[in-house]
Amino acid sequence: MDILYLLIPLSLVLVFLVGAVFWWALRSGQFDDLEGPAYRVLMDDDRPGQEEGRRTL
Repeated sequence: MDILYLLIPLSLVLVFLVGAVFWWALRSGQFDDLEGPAYRVLMDDDRPGQEEGRRTL
């Protein structure tokens, strides 16, 4: 029973820290563009044959 006096405040502090980090992430724009990086991988800007000096086997 005595352990609850430690675990309850510790869990409240942990919830506050997670909430603060989530709020910071929202305010700094971390979740503004969730689709862009997924499509950026598919867009290939290099032209074939552009780097003739480097050949791979």
